Amino acid sequence: MTSTTAAAGTRSRLRLTRRGRMLRSAVLALVLVVALLLAAVAWGSDVVATSGGGQPVPVRTVTVQPGQTLWDIAADSGVGGDPRDVVSRIQDLNSLSDPGALQIGQSLAVPLPE
Repeated sequence: MTSTTAAAGTRSRLRLTRRGRMLRSAVLALVLVVALLLAAVAWGSDVVATSGGGQPVPVRTVTVQPGQTLWDIAADSGVGGDPRDVVSRIQDLNSLSDPGALQIGQSLAVPLPE
């Protein structure tokens, strides 16, 4: 037997090169990322737009005319009540963050009178 041969019954320890250690780290990181993505899909797939259920709001579509404001559209809607409430409902229905940024020809969903 030569001096480099392991003795009977003993195991030699595997030695990784620098390149092998980098590859092992990359594979472990990839496995971790895949596991996290699978967990996110499994436990985070219940997407809800709102926290409460509700009834659909009956609406009609209005096209914005030159010089027309959201206040004008709310007043002409025939919903009645405080126009500020109607403006707020129109903003919510159309996801408008800036009510002053209406564009001529833009279509807006406007609630129908109840």
